[in-house]
Amino acid sequence: MVRRIALLVVAVLLGGAVSVSADPYGGGLRVEVVSGPAQYVSGGAARIRVTLPPWAPVAATVTVNGNDVSKAFTPDDQVPHALEGVVRDLPLGVSTVEARSRRWDRAEVKLVNHPVTGPIFSGPQQPDFFCSTPAHLAGFDLTGPFLDANCSLATQVGYYYLTTGGAWKPYDRAAPRPADMTQTSTGVDFVIRWERGTINRFIYSIAVLDPDGSGPSSLPRWNRKLIYYFGGGVAIGHYQGSNNASESRYIYGLGQGYAIAWSTGTKTNTHYNLVLGGETALMVKSRFVTEYGDPRFTIGLGGSGGGIQQYVYGQNHAGLLDGAVPQYSFPDMVTQTIHVGDCELLERWMDQKVLADPASKWRTWTNRTLVEGLASSDTVANPYQPLTPWLAAPGSTECVKGWRGLSPLVFNPKFGTAPGITPEQQAKVEWTHWNDAVNVYGRDPVTGFARSTWDNVGVQYGLKALVDKQITSAEFLDLNARVGGWKGPEQAVQEGCPYITTACPSDVDVWSARNATVPDANGVAPRTVGSVDAMRAAYRSGLVFDGRIDIPILDWRHYLDGELDMHNARQSFASRQRMVDRKGNAANQVVWFTDARPARTFDQTPMALSVMDKWLENLRAHPWLGVVGAKPAEAVDSCFATDGSLLYRGADAWRGILDRAPAGPCTERFPIHGTSRTVAGGPFDEQNYKCALQPVELAVARGLYGSWRPSKPEFDRLRQIFPTGVCDYSRPDVGRPRG
Repeated sequence: MVRRIALLVVAVLLGGAVSVSADPYGGGLRVEVVSGPAQYVSGGAARIRVTLPPWAPVAATVTVNGNDVSKAFTPDDQVPHALEGVVRDLPLGVSTVEARSRRWDRAEVKLVNHPVTGPIFSGPQQPDFFCSTPAHLAGFDLTGPFLDANCSLATQVGYYYLTTGGAWKPYDRAAPRPADMTQTSTGVDFVIRWERGTINRFIYSIAVLDPDGSGPSSLPRWNRKLIYYFGGGVAIGHYQGSNNASESRYIYGLGQGYAIAWSTGTKTNTHYNLVLGGETALMVKSRFVTEYGDPRFTIGLGGSGGGIQQYVYGQNHAGLLDGAVPQYSFPDMVTQTIHVGDCELLERWMDQKVLADPASKWRTWTNRTLVEGLASSDTVANPYQPLTPWLAAPGSTECVKGWRGLSPLVFNPKFGTAPGITPEQQAKVEWTHWNDAVNVYGRDPVTGFARSTWDNVGVQYGLKALVDKQITSAEFLDLNARVGGWKGPEQAVQEGCPYITTACPSDVDVWSARNATVPDANGVAPRTVGSVDAMRAAYRSGLVFDGRIDIPILDWRHYLDGELDMHNARQSFASRQRMVDRKGNAANQVVWFTDARPARTFDQTPMALSVMDKWLENLRAHPWLGVVGAKPAEAVDSCFATDGSLLYRGADAWRGILDRAPAGPCTERFPIHGTSRTVAGGPFDEQNYKCALQPVELAVARGLYGSWRPSKPEFDRLRQIFPTGVCDYSRPDVGRPRG
């Protein structure tokens, strides 16, 4: 009895499903929730499994809050000697599901049911939340009406077929077979069952191959595997969202027999509050498992923000995903803001140097990598060149071509908007990422605005270039004196051209300079002090990917550094470094690159899905092998040519990126770049919100500046620029919670 009580306490502390068995020797009756964590049930229904002892008949009496629901349970088709069924009409709050197989053999699980409109654990919902426009509803073949203030829609189910032109059309089973209907690669009519509705205020989608019209109870064409497709993009919330048809009805996956789950709430072009996104993913998967059955496994798929979600949710929500195929990924979004927030400050300084002196070294675009770290090019076109005509053309940087516009979107509370809203509605919302996730970051008690993590106090921009003698000490001092930071949200003003089109062409401000700090009487622009409380909250909430992930990962991307695309190649290895730091290894992560020079001509995703499928099937068949031991032969670091053919495969493919060894075959072919913070001395993994500080005197004594020995005037200027000290990256992130 003591052992049973101890196990129950541990289960409660872990927050998992709680099973109580009357068998003191173990191996007795067990009850578990298979649709998700027991404490996170929503919508009044859950799929339950009752596993019986091997010596007992496969029969049990099941009750919910004392009411007999045994008729809902039938033999489980995936687990031997078990029953499975759906319990419905659960009241809000706690319910008890109890199973008895003999008079003395009983077990139970406590469920906690939440409204399907949410929230569960993400905190109070945004008050300024706007429903999808009619045009965006049409993308789901929905028309409304909305049923309540939560933008709820009636659940709709329809059948659609794929045409020879690649479009989806409604399918009428009673009509003759359409002449333009396609078939899958296995010769099955390409007809899907498409369910749409609302969960957690967002629009969800579940699609599955069903030419027989059998519905969820049968689905003979479903391969019993689920792809959860996570959407990318960048947005800051307050809107229900729009459809990405290529994701929600992913043709390749559906044709292979996978079911596809998708939601506007797990699309980062809707919002970037990944606590809310993780909650939504749990609720959508719970809906799928409850209504369609327990899949053999669930694979995450999606690019950019969709890749971020796989890393973050794989870390935060064990059991949500069994494997992940992140594409064009980053470790997370929140630590990307650290160096991306530097971009316009640095670009403005260099652009002004060129304006003052057309012979400036910064007119040569490739020189800008010296202080920005990110890729640059003297041949890639600058889309903003007409607004800065004194700059060389062609030429650009990743900061400009990849990230321009992100600073106002993340930082400026006056800038954002949502489709279909009025100017009056727009003016009432605080449009920042920090406010989108204010339940995590909290509010500044003085200004009332959401706290921000962004900080650049003590950062010595261009430090590596100074040490390498690629910029002069005078340039280094001027850069760090004038680069400045961002004003607080209480001081923000509306953006100019090109961000506000009505401001063009007269009010040009590509750098958002109006919201940056300006030099004081000493010629030093103040730096920005971030909220340490907000930083630590980001870590604790799981918004930061901290490397705590153990599922199989096949991280794939096109190599896009030459295009100056924001999805730069270093990010796969930033994630890897965090995993190594956290766990001692990243053996569960495989990295693939496909060349995109001169163009993106081959999609390696189907191959990646095939390898992930084999990996998970191996793990399912031989669980004792573990994640690493179950790897198929193809699940190894690799790089591919533009046509998708293999260039190299091997454990040494990416040698030299995270170690000091000679460059591996793939490393040589696909060079990676840095960031503004790594070339300022920061860590490779980009995981440092706020650096610890050291006095300038100590930095000089330690030889931080290489062969440069500041003269007294230079030393005094350093102290004037950095009155509280300069970054000491040998010490941990000040923003990381202690312990």
